[in-house]
Amino acid sequence: MKAIAYYRVSTEGQGRSGLGLDAQRSAVESLCAARGWELIAPPFTEVESGKRNDRPELLKALHRAKVTGATLVVAKLDRLSRNVAFLATLQESGVRFIAADMPEANELTIHIMAAMAQHERKATSRRTREALQVAKARGVKLGNPNGAAALRRASQGNAAAVQALRADADARAADLRPVIEDMRERGIVSLNAMAGALNEGGFVTARGGRWHAATVRNLLARLG
Repeated sequence: MKAIAYYRVSTEGQGRSGLGLDAQRSAVESLCAARGWELIAPPFTEVESGKRNDRPELLKALHRAKVTGATLVVAKLDRLSRNVAFLATLQESGVRFIAADMPEANELTIHIMAAMAQHERKATSRRTREALQVAKARGVKLGNPNGAAALRRASQGNAAAVQALRADADARAADLRPVIEDMRERGIVSLNAMAGALNEGGFVTARGGRWHAATVRNLLARLG
């Protein structure tokens, strides 16, 4: 298992002196050692207030974790943010993250958030059905008078599915754009060389596999 470390201190003085960083580093490294995880990149360190969400080093850490399939590890949950909505956004990003101080509690928090969201979706669906039933009882005509034929003629179902797949592929390619640009600046330009560099750097394909010349060619074509 691969891991990316993220540390945060609140003041510039703490950042220069290392005050607080040693304890965070010890907690993260101990967790990774206990679970057999490998820290595959230098740690990302932020000097920022926990009340703000616009933290460039955290975004870099999330990006590196996303393109390598690694888990983002922090010493404490508040190293990420005290904003619950921001934690939910992190979870939706698809990047796995864990706090070294209470890893089980962190996972439980995620499950609780997901359960609450699911409960709200069900409640919303139920309220919608009840409202439609009331409208129907009042004589309101519901639905498309042309039925599903109009949707089939417009191929809306297939178009939506294809569009979603393209959007996911475009987003994945955008994540890897700075990596490809860095390779080109270092003289790595052939498909095989790029595939080797991506594999060596721990980057994975959209399906979690290894890179080959063909998959690199597809990536470059999508990047234009």
